[in-house]
Amino acid sequence: MGMIETEREKGRVWAQLLRPLSVLADLVYPPACAACGVSTGGHRGLCPKCWAGVRFIERPYCEVLGLPFSHDLGAGILSAEAIANPPPFDRLRSAAVHDTAVRSLVHGLKYRDRTDLAPMMAGWMLRASDGMVECCDAIVPIPLHRTRMVSRKFNQAAELARHLARLADKPLLPATLLRVKRTNQQVGLGVRAREDNVRGAFAIARGKENDVLGKRIVLVDDVYTTGATVDAATRVLRKAGAADITVLTFARAFAETI
Repeated sequence: MGMIETEREKGRVWAQLLRPLSVLADLVYPPACAACGVSTGGHRGLCPKCWAGVRFIERPYCEVLGLPFSHDLGAGILSAEAIANPPPFDRLRSAAVHDTAVRSLVHGLKYRDRTDLAPMMAGWMLRASDGMVECCDAIVPIPLHRTRMVSRKFNQAAELARHLARLADKPLLPATLLRVKRTNQQVGLGVRAREDNVRGAFAIARGKENDVLGKRIVLVDDVYTTGATVDAATRVLRKAGAADITVLTFARAFAETI
C-alpha cells in the first residue's frame, strides 16, 4: 500500500512540475479545433460546430462491409453488395463518414504533418472496431513505398496503427507487409484504374511469413474509398495464411463524399 501511495505522490509532483510548461505551451500554441482551427478549451478536440457535423458510422450496418442501414433489419444481415461481390477480407469497419470535419482531420494528418491528431483518430477507430482490435493477434498498417516515404516523411496509416496498438496493447507489425511497387496516387482514379494501379503492389517481407500465418489481423488505413488498396493487401495477407482479416479505417468515403 505504501508503494502505491509513493507512486501517486510521484504522479502529483510530476503534474505540478509540468503545469507551467502546459500553460506556456497553451500561450505559444493556443488550443484550437483540430478541424477548423477556431479557439477551443483544449487541444486535439473539435469545436461544437465541427463535432455536430461528424457522421459516426453506427449500427445497424452490414456485418461484412459496414455499410449503414436506414433501419435495423436484424442481427447478421448483409448488404446486397456484400452478397453479390464478397470482399477478400472478413469485415470492414470505419469510424466516420469522410466529409466536413472528418476530411479536414484526414488531410491534416496526411498532408500537413499533423501527427498530433493520430491519437484522437485512433481512439475513434478503436471504438468503431466492434471488438475486433481487442481480439486480434496483430495490427498491420497499409505500407507506403520507400520512395514515397522519403517525400512524405511518415506513413499516416502506420501512425494510426501505432497509436491503436498502444491503446489496445496489441502487437504492431509495421514491417511485415511491404509495398513493393511504386503506385500512382489513387485520388482522381476510377474504380478499374485503382485496381490496376495497386495490382501486385504488396508482398510479405522475407522471413516475416510467421507474423501472419494463422493469425487474426487488423489491417489499418486512413480512408476506405473503393477498396482497391485494402483488397490488394488483403489478398497478400490471405495467401500468407492469415486466418481472419478486419479492415479498419478512420474514414469511409461514399459516392457523395468522394
